[in-house]
Amino acid sequence: MAIISDDSGLEKRVKKNPVIKPETIEYDNTFENTIRPKDFESYIGQTSLKETLKIILEAAKRRNKPLDHMLFYGPPGLGKTTIAGVIASQMGVEIKITSAPALERPRDIIGILMSLKGGEILFIDEIHRLNKVAEEILYPAMEDFTLDMTTGKTQTAKTLRIPLPKFTLIGATTKAGELSSPLRDRFGMIHRLEFYTVEELAKVVERTAKILEIDITPDGARAIGMRSRGTPRIANRLVKRVSDFAIVKYDGKIDERVANESLDILKIDEFGLDNTDRALLNLIIEKYDGGPVGVETIAAALSEDVRTIEDVCEPYLLQAGLLQRTPRGRKVSPEGYRHLGKKMPSMQTRLFGEED
Repeated sequence: MAIISDDSGLEKRVKKNPVIKPETIEYDNTFENTIRPKDFESYIGQTSLKETLKIILEAAKRRNKPLDHMLFYGPPGLGKTTIAGVIASQMGVEIKITSAPALERPRDIIGILMSLKGGEILFIDEIHRLNKVAEEILYPAMEDFTLDMTTGKTQTAKTLRIPLPKFTLIGATTKAGELSSPLRDRFGMIHRLEFYTVEELAKVVERTAKILEIDITPDGARAIGMRSRGTPRIANRLVKRVSDFAIVKYDGKIDERVANESLDILKIDEFGLDNTDRALLNLIIEKYDGGPVGVETIAAALSEDVRTIEDVCEPYLLQAGLLQRTPRGRKVSPEGYRHLGKKMPSMQTRLFGEED
């Protein structure tokens, strides 16, 4: 209780609000955990990868040996972390998840390796960002399941080889080309995850809506899937946002009309492009005659980071055929002009071989 006085001098007793301690606040990640599939049957898309993994997992079970190390690469949001969780679930083993930037010091990676048990899976996200020391520690751990450590100094220095339980390393990266060759060659399986089709994304939306108890029609799911940029993570995010609009502005049910009108309000067009994507294409067309122009120039003009342009915007624009990457820089394709409703200038027309 606290005692305060007003202007009249009368004392009042005021109950203090309870202090909220930082440690009592927990991050709610139930949405991600709830919608992540736990088996191949509920994991939608990546058909060829699933068929290959089923054979590899069954073979490992029959041999009674751990899986080979695996590397998954591709644009963000396609399910690299999820597929690692499915593999662990299907093998009946634990999975330890970390990211390369979190392994700054040697003791970080050593501590994780020493804590592994036989058959367990170690998942390292953005593995291309591992520092050189961590990579050197991983080499013998991946090949010989040993940990090389040095004790003492100068003349008394000794090298110890500590045996490790046989484990499986699963690496995920958006930039496989930035992995060093010695590290990349130690993976027994390397697979690229592909963008999803509209039909696959519609199934993802329907599954997520069912889990979250959102009323949605097949047409509504397809409308959201069409604007999800071929990425399940975006589809899951959009179904929640459209559900908000459906509850507040409509009768709570998501059909094609509700989905399209809601996404129009969110400034996401029928290709899944948002304001940043359209600003990038318009910048190249209006300021640089359709290109080519360097990515650093684009990033500076948009006040964006170069990595944001390369990792977030470009992959889908290139996949959709709206943007082209050339040795001289980026340029907008004829499809990009058509999508924005703009006419190609004569120079670009001759370059791409289209009629003026």
